[in-house]
Amino acid sequence: MQRGSDCLPLSHLDPCGSETFPPPQKHEVNSPGAPAGVSRMRQTVIFYLSYLLGVALSLACLVCVCVWSARWRGGFAWDGSGLQFNWHPVLMVAGLVVLYGNGAVLYRVPLTWGQNKLPWKLLHAALMLLALVLSVVGLCAVFGFHNANNIPNLYSLHSWIGIAATALFAMQWVAGLAVFLLPCSPTSLRKLLKPVHVWLGGGILSLSIAACISGINEKLFFVLKASAGGAQPYSALPPEALLANSLGVLIVAFGLVVFFILSNQKWQRPDSRPEELAYTPLLQEENE
Repeated sequence: MQRGSDCLPLSHLDPCGSETFPPPQKHEVNSPGAPAGVSRMRQTVIFYLSYLLGVALSLACLVCVCVWSARWRGGFAWDGSGLQFNWHPVLMVAGLVVLYGNGAVLYRVPLTWGQNKLPWKLLHAALMLLALVLSVVGLCAVFGFHNANNIPNLYSLHSWIGIAATALFAMQWVAGLAVFLLPCSPTSLRKLLKPVHVWLGGGILSLSIAACISGINEKLFFVLKASAGGAQPYSALPPEALLANSLGVLIVAFGLVVFFILSNQKWQRPDSRPEELAYTPLLQEENE
């Protein structure tokens, strides 16, 4: 009948047109979307806990190196004395470790996903540039101190590692600016250098950490020696040595947290995963 056929599309009505209610459906606990949602939530929580831990460790590094230089090494100046040298550990830790590490994980923050990538690229570049400037000023501080006191430059393994890290950092930043900022950069070159940029960034952080902890150890060997005045040697682990050793441990711990965040592919920005090969230069970014 025509009337019956008219009623068929309305599944909640019977053939006579009166409203009926569908039987209650069974809701299973393990629905297809639930595990994925729970997993995403878990990954987000783990990320932010790791990220906050990294921020806390980086702040602890800054506090320790500043307290060490200000309380036990006499403070700061720019007069060629040992007080000028005190700028060196502070600026190198702040630049090559703290700012560099936090800038490296910037793209992993979920709040940056799904937004225009341009502001975050600019912030990444600005943080890295500030880190590079602090590192260069830190090198100027130690070279000026050495030259004013007739101390040879670049003779220790610590200095070799530190110079290598800073030089590679400078080349990395210039290359990143040219390849990922300038609109004239060809797509094939960006595709080629993207994995190199990421790999070299991790290598520079590793060198920076090695330079910092070797420099801390070298400084303690120089200044903590037994003397007639009753000063305790490094081997006695006086409070200064305890603080400086703790600084080295904090730097290593911060580096491990950064590498943990960078190594988790689930925390990669969706548009930067290996399967996404279409990269565009910075000035051509659109909302993503």
